[in-house]
Amino acid sequence: MPEGTPAPILETERLLLRPIGPGDAAVQFRTLNNERIMGHLGGVLSQEAIAEKHAKMMDLYAREGFSFLFLIERETGELVGHCGLKRVDSAGASNLGDFEIGWIIRDDRWRRGYAREAVDAVLEWAFLTHDAPHVVALTSQRNEPSWRLMERIGMQRREDLDFEDSRFSDEDNPAIVYSIDRAAWEARR
Repeated sequence: MPEGTPAPILETERLLLRPIGPGDAAVQFRTLNNERIMGHLGGVLSQEAIAEKHAKMMDLYAREGFSFLFLIERETGELVGHCGLKRVDSAGASNLGDFEIGWIIRDDRWRRGYAREAVDAVLEWAFLTHDAPHVVALTSQRNEPSWRLMERIGMQRREDLDFEDSRFSDEDNPAIVYSIDRAAWEARR
């Protein structure tokens, strides 16, 4: 790892999960910022916009001990995505402050189980390390691979929490919400 790169804090069979660090915006811009990956997330971003999001994640990690984490493939040492936790902060959401899990996987690594592997590790981190009472995930009806994964990990659809998200196109609205509480997560382990 280059000097100054944060050390991994979670590990899975195939992935090292590490906090976002200074200089990572350029890597994310090159690796995870295309229309196939970002199409349901508001579209591609400028490197400056990614750097702003990273600054928020680094601040969150410093304050609360969690944030989104880079997923590093053990075999190659390459960035294959990110997955992690933040607080719900979307304008229009009625559940502001809830623990929210999210993920992005590099499109040349889709359908290899990386998202599930990372999500499982991050949910364990949320419930056991950060004592989350429940965790939510947001997506759109159009992003079927995302909500199908939410269902496979035991999350339940929460139509009462759906909302219009101004960051996304009409095709990806409303934002639909899934949730899992600690008891349901423990029952599936």
